[in-house]
Amino acid sequence: MASDYKILGQAAPAATTNTDVYTVPADTKAVVSTIVIANHASTAGTYRIAARIAGEAISQKSYIAYDIPVTANDSTALTLGITLAATDVVTVYCSSADMSVNLFGSEIS
Repeated sequence: MASDYKILGQAAPAATTNTDVYTVPADTKAVVSTIVIANHASTAGTYRIAARIAGEAISQKSYIAYDIPVTANDSTALTLGITLAATDVVTVYCSSADMSVNLFGSEIS
């Protein structure tokens, strides 16, 4: 098994829109080690993070963070170690278009 350490995904989501940041490729597993959410606005914002098994529809069980605040011009780093199987999806939702999300981790094939 080979591990590839990398930026798994980056997004600058539209406000109040679910946005897929990363989908695990076929025949691959992944570990999301860190998620960084940056708020580029001069006002506070919130975010949600969902881990969706095989891309299933978002439901309450999908959320690992829900409406978490980020102060103005600040960022939050979450070191979680989320393990994902092939076709699993990480989806984010931000209250403002002035936010960005970065996922760091490894793919195992």
